[in-house]
Amino acid sequence: MPTAILVDGAYFIKRFRRIEPENAYDAKRAADCLHRWAVSHLHDGNGGKGKQPRRDLYRIFFYDCPPLTKKMHNPITKMAIDFSKTNEAIFRSELHAELLGKRKLAVRLGHLSDDAQWTIKPQVIRELLKGKIKFDDIGENDVQIDIRQKGVDMRIGVDVTSLTLKKQVDQIVLIAGDADFVPAAKIARREGIDFVLDPMWQTIPSGLHEHIDGLQSRCPKPKKLAVKN
Repeated sequence: MPTAILVDGAYFIKRFRRIEPENAYDAKRAADCLHRWAVSHLHDGNGGKGKQPRRDLYRIFFYDCPPLTKKMHNPITKMAIDFSKTNEAIFRSELHAELLGKRKLAVRLGHLSDDAQWTIKPQVIRELLKGKIKFDDIGENDVQIDIRQKGVDMRIGVDVTSLTLKKQVDQIVLIAGDADFVPAAKIARREGIDFVLDPMWQTIPSGLHEHIDGLQSRCPKPKKLAVKN
């Protein structure tokens, strides 16, 4: 039976930019890497003698949300910002279009919460708490929009359950990094599905190991960030 590969889009993008920061907004490069790194899971062996035959691919599922396209006013400058013209929105739209053109790849889109709000960036909050800066020192680049995705985790869970109970695959590879997948993973494993987690070299909590059958990262390892003095 074949393998289904499920990708948490927001997580993948974050890790992709950590691995290839120079291509942070290159949608074609991101789509090509995603497809190549996902398909590499179909090779169980490490190459050379005794290499296992290539597994069949059922489909790659990519879960994300459409980009923010609202116009909102920066709370510091009071200037209007058209988020549909930002690098992030353009990248996200182009990435979805690129992925839709890939063979055996389905894009599953949730939606963004309607209550998007401005918030101070975490590193700025830390500086405020340490007394390194004052509230009056906060500038227009020290704030960001807090956007919450809706329906993504639910779609992942529904697809894992459906693939399992319909016996469409015997292996599921999930490219993600948090514990939201655990309930669906339990169902899959109880039904005999080989459930593999690919956190893209991100360290996962030790407690998650009991809910998976394998841990494999097939993308390049991110380079270590330089330590600032």
